[in-house]
Amino acid sequence: MTTHDVTLVVLDMAGTTVADDGLVELAFAAAARSQGVETGSPEHTAMLAHVRATMGESKISVFRHLFGDEDRAQAANLAFEAAYDSLVDEGRCEALPGAAEAIAELRGRGLKVVLTTGFARTTQDRILDALGWQSAADLTLCPADAGRGRPYPDMVLTALLRTRTDSVRQIAVAGDTGYDMLTGTRAGASVVAGVLTGAHDEARLRADGATHVLGSIAELPAVLLG
Repeated sequence: MTTHDVTLVVLDMAGTTVADDGLVELAFAAAARSQGVETGSPEHTAMLAHVRATMGESKISVFRHLFGDEDRAQAANLAFEAAYDSLVDEGRCEALPGAAEAIAELRGRGLKVVLTTGFARTTQDRILDALGWQSAADLTLCPADAGRGRPYPDMVLTALLRTRTDSVRQIAVAGDTGYDMLTGTRAGASVVAGVLTGAHDEARLRADGATHVLGSIAELPAVLLG
């Protein structure tokens, strides 16, 4: 099967199609402070290193690891969402160059496009509203829609089921993190494309299974459509 047999494209949001510009780290700082971890402290520095290493993972899973207590994890997650939502409301959310055009081109050529995130649905919807992307894709998914977030294959496989795609080999996955690559490979996608506009470098993307590494999502239509 070649890249031209792809009929479903599953795209990450922050860092891949949507500019991050440090918003995740700012929101994490607010979440950490809500749990008594001050910005710049050794504990915060260690936690931030974990956040950076696990970019792309469901945020509640990250907080469960960091705080080891469900109540604290849920409280931190709520604080994270509130902080991120405020940043979006301040206008600090924009599409990456060429992202909207790439999505439109893929859909215009008959491919299904699904946008996925590690954020909660409320935050995902806020980003979509801010960008005017409510109808940009065929479907949008967050971890709660699928069962588990990245690096598990659930969101990609849910996209397959919801779009009635015939085979995992007809899927292309694109993202900016190693966890996006793991999600794609575990789901059996034939194209797992890393982009260099977000969290992780080419070495990390390839180590976690990237079949292609692109400068940005703007290059993906050429890979899939030729």
